[in-house]
Amino acid sequence: MSLSDTDVQKAVRRSLQTEKNAMDFYQAAAKRMQDPDAKRVFELLSREEREHAGTFFKIYREGDIPSLDTYLNTPPEHEAEWLAALGKLFEADFTEAKALKIALDKEAELEKALRNLAGQMTNPEVKAVYELNADETRKHYLLVEAEYARVMGMVHESDMDTFVRE
Repeated sequence: MSLSDTDVQKAVRRSLQTEKNAMDFYQAAAKRMQDPDAKRVFELLSREEREHAGTFFKIYREGDIPSLDTYLNTPPEHEAEWLAALGKLFEADFTEAKALKIALDKEAELEKALRNLAGQMTNPEVKAVYELNADETRKHYLLVEAEYARVMGMVHESDMDTFVRE
């Protein structure tokens, strides 16, 4: 099923907002991180989510967003799924591991949604943006997964043979 131009622009607008929500999530969580490496990972992810939002902004044609920077610098929507999950964690006992677990779940959901939307796009430029962002989201998942393993003290896959042999 292909989407009408209006539906495509609505999807792009929602995707732009989702990238902003992810950026806001990573910024807020980074401020709470005590572990310097986990903090650096979340700061990196925040910057990359900002870049992803920029790719959607370039194909957004509605004109109700005068500038990407103005839009991305607006206060976070705390009811957004990404931040709502983090807000619950802030109310409880925040840990890097719990924030990383939320990030894993959200990145997996986002990749699935982006790939689904890419499959519905007929405009090659729009489809390419969704596919690129889905690929980048997969990389984010893998980065968060590796950081989660480090924080949890799990064996890295490159060390697996050493531990299996001992």
